[in-house]
Amino acid sequence: MQYWGKIIGVAVALMMGGGFWGVVLGLLVGHMFDKARSRKMAWFANQRERQALFFATTFEVMGHLTKSKGRVTEADIHIASQLMDRMNLHGDSRTAAQNAFRVGKADNYPLREKMRQFRSVCFGRFDLIRMFLEIQIQAAFADGSLHPNEREVLYVIAEELGISRIQFDQFLRMMQGGAQFGGGYHQQSGGGWQQAQRGPTLEDACNVLGVKTTDDATTIKRSYRKLMSEHHPDKLVAKGLPPEMMEMAKQKAQEIQKAYELIKEQKGFK
Repeated sequence: MQYWGKIIGVAVALMMGGGFWGVVLGLLVGHMFDKARSRKMAWFANQRERQALFFATTFEVMGHLTKSKGRVTEADIHIASQLMDRMNLHGDSRTAAQNAFRVGKADNYPLREKMRQFRSVCFGRFDLIRMFLEIQIQAAFADGSLHPNEREVLYVIAEELGISRIQFDQFLRMMQGGAQFGGGYHQQSGGGWQQAQRGPTLEDACNVLGVKTTDDATTIKRSYRKLMSEHHPDKLVAKGLPPEMMEMAKQKAQEIQKAYELIKEQKGFK
């Protein structure tokens, strides 16, 4: 009920013997309370809607990416399941993710339309858009390589989300660097999948932070702080990231932290 505030305001005024003007004041105060409560309820409704759309779109597009290579294989499904494991998806959440993945595999999946809809509910929140794109890049690289068709799909996604090719290519370098800090997978000769084991280099770490190996400490620290702020799990969830994906945000923040620690050690600054 959106008029409880007015009822309570009038009741309090009458109990206090406020007379006519007291009742009017009670109505005004109650009206302000009702409006604030209504706005809060609408915000929570929009937040739930944004999180639900983020969740569904993430797995739909993941399915579309996988299908872009041709026939979806058992290995592709296994990779998708691994990503769901990384997000700790179980029960209804996992079923919803699997259903969305199947929707995305449809030949007539309206990718551009879906991306425009997704962008509209993000309200210019670049950190949310960035997180979405990073998840898709991780999914595309999960089999150890980026298929030309996957790259084209990712270009379309980036374009519709307002990300230039230069920015997108930088994201690719950052994700490839992150693979050496626990954020990527490559194919084993036996056909399985495991995290990359080459070991991170200074260049890998700089790629994660989006800086050059020749950049000074001030530039590197600025980039590090910016990325940590953009990937703060609680902030992302407050802006619309589904709680189920908080684990991936935490993992990304850990990659950034590890990369920064390696750079500090290699370049000798605190």
